[in-house]
Amino acid sequence: MLPNYESLIIKYLTNSATILELEMLAEWIEDPLNKKTFKVYVETHYAIYYSMEDPDIEKVLNRLLVNIRKEKSFVYKLKNKPFFRYAAAVLVIGMMISIYLFNRDNMVSDNFEEKITTIGNEVIKPGTDKAILTLENGSLITLEKGKSFNRQNVSSNGKEIRYKKIESKKEIIKYNYLTVPRGGQFFVNLSDGTKVWLNSESKLKYPVNFIEGEPRQVELVYGEAYFNVSPSNMHGGADFKVYNKSQEVQVLGTEFNIKAYRDETTIYTTLVEGSIVLRYEDKKLKLIPNQQSQINMDNNTLVTKTVDVYNEISWKDGIFSFEDKSLKEIMKVLSRWYDMNVVFKNVEVEEEQFIGILEKDQEIEEILTNIRNFGIINEFKIIDKEVLLD
Repeated sequence: MLPNYESLIIKYLTNSATILELEMLAEWIEDPLNKKTFKVYVETHYAIYYSMEDPDIEKVLNRLLVNIRKEKSFVYKLKNKPFFRYAAAVLVIGMMISIYLFNRDNMVSDNFEEKITTIGNEVIKPGTDKAILTLENGSLITLEKGKSFNRQNVSSNGKEIRYKKIESKKEIIKYNYLTVPRGGQFFVNLSDGTKVWLNSESKLKYPVNFIEGEPRQVELVYGEAYFNVSPSNMHGGADFKVYNKSQEVQVLGTEFNIKAYRDETTIYTTLVEGSIVLRYEDKKLKLIPNQQSQINMDNNTLVTKTVDVYNEISWKDGIFSFEDKSLKEIMKVLSRWYDMNVVFKNVEVEEEQFIGILEKDQEIEEILTNIRNFGIINEFKIIDKEVLLD
């Protein structure tokens, strides 16, 4: 293997490769001879650094290729664990092992399978596209896969809902509500062209049709939403405002994420691109890209931080990306997506921190098994829709 490509592989596995380097590596591996060389490289490192019977290198390789093409890497690095305090070379192998373990097609040993305890008739499944639409007359419409809905200027295919602009001189604004339950997600295209992704356990209030030239206003009643706002210059200069609890976010045309769950005391607003002006009580703040405002509702404080935007918005693209998050925080996110209840029998593990990237269609048993295999928890048990962590 040429040294430069070995370096690229290590960069990829340590999540430090540039897009250009990823493209170079992907192109190099596509060559049959290089693919064979790479397989030998993976097999050698597995044999030296990790005790595993008959690892399926072909599946590992295929998984790596898919990840390179997606420009994603599956990293699972524990904090405060002796193994991960060693040199970068050892860390690389740990990441390779992580990728292997996160591959849903890989086999888990019989000993691990025997330790998984599942009791009850209810099954915990990953979330899916579903929501409840509340029309202006109070009627409730269930939106889900396999069900279509059409009415005047609104239509849904079960995965998303879209509104068409209505040319009207009437100045009466009618509102719809879109409520996404636990275990759900949904996309809505508003009549002005603004795109909104709603996360699990979220509720959005919005006009069926906006009045041309007047401020466009919506309310995130609770939950999490990602906004891609149609520019004001396309709507007679009308700006766009998002209200949430005591917060007001004013934009001209930009992308940002608001996280404001009912069971959390902090409101997180993350700017991806453009600019927004945030108002909270007597405070006013302008955010620039990669900044996040955090409003603590308990003590009425407002702080600004620079964040890794990907970690904050990856949920809308089918990925959970966690960085320096405690197991308690991570389980709160997963409990909403999998519509489950999590109980910590051992409270000492609640604050264990690690970095991890999970695909949202993974089975919860697989995720919990991986967490256990990395030594974060000793055991877990699933009883209907409740997960017990020990």
